[in-house]
Amino acid sequence: MDKLHVIEGDLQARDLRFTIVAARFNDLVVEGLIDGAVNALRSHGAASAQLELVRVPGAFDLPLVVRAIAESGRADAIIALGAVIRGETAHFEHIAGECASGLARVSSDTGVPVTFGVLTTDTVEQAADRAGGKVGNRGADAAQAAICLATLLKKLGQPP
Repeated sequence: MDKLHVIEGDLQARDLRFTIVAARFNDLVVEGLIDGAVNALRSHGAASAQLELVRVPGAFDLPLVVRAIAESGRADAIIALGAVIRGETAHFEHIAGECASGLARVSSDTGVPVTFGVLTTDTVEQAADRAGGKVGNRGADAAQAAICLATLLKKLGQPP
């Protein structure tokens, strides 16, 4: 079989613009996600001038603001960060589901990569473990995915 021509993104962030949109609710957890995302972006070549942080009240508010940023053309990729922690009511399912589907819709509708760094956990401890604790940092993971997607789209000829 002939070798396939493979096109994939890389982790070179130096010529790209990123916006991190982060929820204020569950701020202690979200701050860890923000730190992880910023550190990952910088470690892959992004300068401070290429990064901006936009804060929203909660995870439910992420899709609206992410759409406004995507449509503005100010970012090559957007990293959505938040933490939805299960409580005693069905509130968790509604917030987590609407947030996820709203962010996916924005990315699909606009063509701007939107990565999902929103934790959906049962406990605060599980969230902390994923925001720089013993399970890693999902903010850093979302930032790396954003770099890969933005560079891949560039290679595919989609203008930033």
